[in-house]
Amino acid sequence: MKLEDIERKVREGERLSFDEGLFLMNSPDLLAVGRMADIVRDRKNGKKTFYIINRHINHTNICVNECRFCAFQRQSGEDGAYSMPLEEILKSAEDNYSDEISEFHVVGGLNDELPYSYYRDVIAKLHEKYPSVHLQAYTAVEIEYFSRISGMSIEKVLRNLKSAGLGSLPGGGAEIFDNTVRSKICPNKISGDEWLSVMETAHAVGLRSNATMLYGHIERPEDRIDHLVRLRELQDKTSGFMAFIPLAFHPKNTEIDHQHFTTGQLDIRMLAVSRLMLDNFDHIKAFWIMISPQLSQLSLFFGVDDIDGTVIEERITHSAGAETSQSLTVSELEEMIREAGREPVRRDTLYNQLSSAVTG
Repeated sequence: MKLEDIERKVREGERLSFDEGLFLMNSPDLLAVGRMADIVRDRKNGKKTFYIINRHINHTNICVNECRFCAFQRQSGEDGAYSMPLEEILKSAEDNYSDEISEFHVVGGLNDELPYSYYRDVIAKLHEKYPSVHLQAYTAVEIEYFSRISGMSIEKVLRNLKSAGLGSLPGGGAEIFDNTVRSKICPNKISGDEWLSVMETAHAVGLRSNATMLYGHIERPEDRIDHLVRLRELQDKTSGFMAFIPLAFHPKNTEIDHQHFTTGQLDIRMLAVSRLMLDNFDHIKAFWIMISPQLSQLSLFFGVDDIDGTVIEERITHSAGAETSQSLTVSELEEMIREAGREPVRRDTLYNQLSSAVTG
């Protein structure tokens, strides 16, 4: 196998195979991989690079899953455990709120002390108070949990939340689909197949979603490519995924044996290979919270067309040792994009282009 043959396929718009993806994941020529990824980025989005003005709300860190990679989760009664009453969630949303915010991103733990009605009320109350703000909330893992505690089917839960104001699903909880790896890092979490099934149901009821992968822990390159191929297969069926976000593992305060962060080389490669393998995804997002604003800016030359947004008060990754800021301003995001020779495009959650952003 040769890089030149893969590049010919990329230029001609042909789908890459598992073996070709694995070859790119292991190739020492990172610049060539990036060049190919940039061909795809340019074909799909030109010079546009997207960002959003959003706010994260992590309503509880109490969780029954006890994933070994997670530094955010706590058990009830443990130091640092919290669960926000509805009034506090509304206050959190109000803090730093402006008319420019177009998304609340709501994810948290599986708190067995809270009834399903609490989780629905979070959506209903936020939607009632902020009807113009898109609610991207609850991972596939949370949706499956709501089904179990409510006695409703996954489809009924999704329709119920949608009627309350849910706009789309985030992509978290995917981790790595491989069963062997999953049994070691998150044995109590739903399987990869179950995650995909929840997403397929969400797409069927009219809720679009993102997709993620957690990389840089104990998985192999083969597991990463398998993960991408399985996402690509579901996207062929539903066309419901909007963006793919590779998430770099952060080891501090986790139970994973090795305690080192991902390298810049791996972060950039993961984004580039994702762009090349996920030919039916419109967007590849670099989550600056996890890999730094600097690498996120560099990734714009390696297939990335989205650097997420202002974020405001992210807790989950920072619990695991992230040293990035908890927010960026619009002017900082736009400067990063322009300095890379790209065109900043402010978007909403569904990638509709919005009017020019405020500065600051």
